[in-house]
Amino acid sequence: MNAIDPRRTPRNGRRTLSIRQPVRSERPGRWARWLGPVFHRLLDRIDRGLEQGALEAHLPDGTHRLLGGRADGPTCVVDLYDWRALIRLATGGSAGWYRAWAAGEWSSPDPVPLFALFMHNAVSLGQVARAHGPARWIGRAMHRARRNNRAGSRDNIAFHYDLGNDFYSLWLDNNMHYSSALFLDPDSRIESLEQAQRRKVDAILDRLDLKDGDALLEIGCGWGGLAEQAMERRAIAYTGLTLSIEQATYARDRLGSGAQVLLTDYRDARGQYDAIASVEMVEAVGQLYWPTYLEAIHRLLKPGGKAAIQYILIDDALFDGYARGADFIQTYVFPGGMLISESRFRALAQAQGLEWGDVRRFGLHYAETLRRWRERFDRVIEQGQLPASFDQHFVALWRYYLMYCEGGFRGGGIDVAQVTLVRPA
Repeated sequence: MNAIDPRRTPRNGRRTLSIRQPVRSERPGRWARWLGPVFHRLLDRIDRGLEQGALEAHLPDGTHRLLGGRADGPTCVVDLYDWRALIRLATGGSAGWYRAWAAGEWSSPDPVPLFALFMHNAVSLGQVARAHGPARWIGRAMHRARRNNRAGSRDNIAFHYDLGNDFYSLWLDNNMHYSSALFLDPDSRIESLEQAQRRKVDAILDRLDLKDGDALLEIGCGWGGLAEQAMERRAIAYTGLTLSIEQATYARDRLGSGAQVLLTDYRDARGQYDAIASVEMVEAVGQLYWPTYLEAIHRLLKPGGKAAIQYILIDDALFDGYARGADFIQTYVFPGGMLISESRFRALAQAQGLEWGDVRRFGLHYAETLRRWRERFDRVIEQGQLPASFDQHFVALWRYYLMYCEGGFRGGGIDVAQVTLVRPA
């Protein structure tokens, strides 16, 4: 299942890659027409679940259908070339729908509003687009096998982040932030991604009230962007934790001797700090280890200290169904990952004696961040800058991942937020 591993092709030379999706173009045959009534019943269920927005479907039997259309919401077009795509959706959920896309069984002029439509109507759709039966059991078993104990965390982080610093530097902002930016206006193109990422970091640091001489710990330090900005603002003692060898190498070179970057699991961190920052790291912790993560924050903070956390959450109404399976992201992109149920996570934080306050949500800013990343990634492909070790399969998967996430944030069932946790004095 290591679908994002690019190391399957020779590294010599460059290849011609495309951002276009290969699709099937066969004319509908007799089987497609005979099987049509069976699959139209599944489409009827999708139609009933689309309370807002609409989907225009061009089907393998040569017919067209409008699903939904009863109230305003995201609108999209889907060209379905093979009924097997619906079988994959019904049995494999979002992971199956991706496999159908990779097989050329469906396409869309713009998949982002399709993903937004399904997320926007996720509650009313219920289990229609979630994995069922053996596919769900197998997916969940594989997800559990990737649980984030110490060894599993190292493997899961390496799977995604050790694709290489050269790869990420091609399409992230100049300061290498791989998390949501904070724009003045997410609907405007006036502001650069670099400016919006600096504003996000400033918002995190403002929560911490750092003073000269304070000790700052960052759990999940990435490539050192927050550290660099924090040390520009104050003369602090900085310690960053990561499990990615690639990130640690980059951050150490970037920050020099004035900072300490450790290849250390948060569970093994020692000492006490005036402040802690953790930006979109908790999604890699897993629900089983949320109490351990929050206990570590409480233990590592000095009395009166503050922690600023940026996290991705999923609507509590969707969490149980989401947690019972393994979706596209968990299967193909972030093994061991788990979005946050804010109510559960908050209760655990408070049970650890941490005060929870000043929550700020900005999901549409993440949608715009993802769109900017995809534009940059597409330019890299079109200009032939991607290393030869990354093949067409990887390119297609990565574009799908960026579109899938953007649609999720535009649909509103997932969100990104910042919160301040305080250990009482």
